[in-house]
Amino acid sequence: MPNHKVDEFNAYRSKMNEKLLADNNKLIKRIFNLDTNAYMAGALDVKTKELLGLVASAVLRCDDCVKYHLESSKKAGANKEEVMETLGIATLVGGTIVVPHLRRAYEFWEALEENEA
Repeated sequence: MPNHKVDEFNAYRSKMNEKLLADNNKLIKRIFNLDTNAYMAGALDVKTKELLGLVASAVLRCDDCVKYHLESSKKAGANKEEVMETLGIATLVGGTIVVPHLRRAYEFWEALEENEA
């Protein structure tokens, strides 16, 4: 049975991104473009960049960003062991204040796995 957490997150994100970009704010569009280009393959592969994004997002305590990078990491081929090791590093770097975000990240990863099954 699919987990709707993933679908709900992606639907909201898409809807709001469309609205933001429709306002035709040059600065916002440039930031979105920079973000897109930063996560393309380069000296580092996409999976590595997404896992780095996951660490930064967890340390900065941005749950939406964590969800985005979890899904992107999965799409780039990351497995649960790699993601959990990455989240372990994020928790080490960010300290115990990251633990609530770690819990929600684990829950969202489970939702991603459920949707895959």
